[in-house]
Amino acid sequence: MTSKNSTATDDRLTVQQARQLVPDLLTRRGWIYWLDFTLTAILSWLLVAVYFTAEPWSPIQLLAMLLAAIGLFRAGTFIHEIVHFRRGEMVPFKWAWNLLLGFPILSPWVIYSNHIGHHTQQHYGTPGDGEYLPLAAAPPVETIKYLGQVPVLPPLALIRFGILGPLSHLSPKLREWLLTRASAAVTNPYYRKRFSARLEPELTRSEWFCFGWVAVLLGLTLFGPVRPIHWLMAWALLSLTVGLNWVRNLAAHGYGHDGSPLRKADQIADSFNITGQTWLTIWLFPVGLRYHGLHHLLPDLPYHQLGRAHKRLAGRLPPDHPYHRCSRKSYFTVIGDLLAGAWRNRQRRGVITRWQAGN
Repeated sequence: MTSKNSTATDDRLTVQQARQLVPDLLTRRGWIYWLDFTLTAILSWLLVAVYFTAEPWSPIQLLAMLLAAIGLFRAGTFIHEIVHFRRGEMVPFKWAWNLLLGFPILSPWVIYSNHIGHHTQQHYGTPGDGEYLPLAAAPPVETIKYLGQVPVLPPLALIRFGILGPLSHLSPKLREWLLTRASAAVTNPYYRKRFSARLEPELTRSEWFCFGWVAVLLGLTLFGPVRPIHWLMAWALLSLTVGLNWVRNLAAHGYGHDGSPLRKADQIADSFNITGQTWLTIWLFPVGLRYHGLHHLLPDLPYHQLGRAHKRLAGRLPPDHPYHRCSRKSYFTVIGDLLAGAWRNRQRRGVITRWQAGN
């Protein structure tokens, strides 16, 4: 009991030392969110229009596809901010995000509500964490399997919201399966947890909006200008968009733990800040994602204050604070460490079997 109390005290001190240095940076400036997201979404959809109307395989179409994917990826990352809003905070922005992006790409913000568990000591780095796989502690094939999920996610979203969502309201058994197995945005394919009962009304509402959008697209396909090739193009664009996020996510953590719960200090040290300011950092880590270590230290810091907060904490925290262990110079430094760990463990399957056994 004493050991547990001591650990809890140390964890509180770890957070308190940081929080007391940035009290002026904890306020969310709503106008920045609105301006940033709205401009990003509008530009992204304009690029999507160019992608769908340009001459097939032309340089303009390919460039529009790349830039549209980057834009949609950037707009999509605001979902990470939304799930950290306090209850009742910036509700109109949540609706705007869903209407301008979440519903059209069949990813309403509510399906990412499981993210909060990723920050808890109970779940972080364990098989019960929807956003953690022991890729650096497992054979390289697990990293390949992780990336292999990307192209199947858009079709699965279409099936989930276009078919299974409506049907599940006719079958309690299917509904329960859907709420447990297909209602969370996760990178851990073995994740099994029943969706929050408190947020079920929000999920149901979002499901019908998404189904309505799918129905409109089907109608436009049967009676309007949408052709089957456009569905294939949409799949390619969304796969690229999701792929950017999943490639980025490989550098969010060390992914080398065996599934045992981690104390706060170790969670922070296992979450990385990418401190090198390169074109790749700007493209792959939008909306503050480059400061992932800082985000795990202070999850309620708004994205537009993370840069200032990082500089302040790096210069003022005690030398032994775990925050000093989470910075990396570049994306490739982190990926190199992950792949090296996977290669060292190429014959080791014990850790990944803990995830495969479920949670």
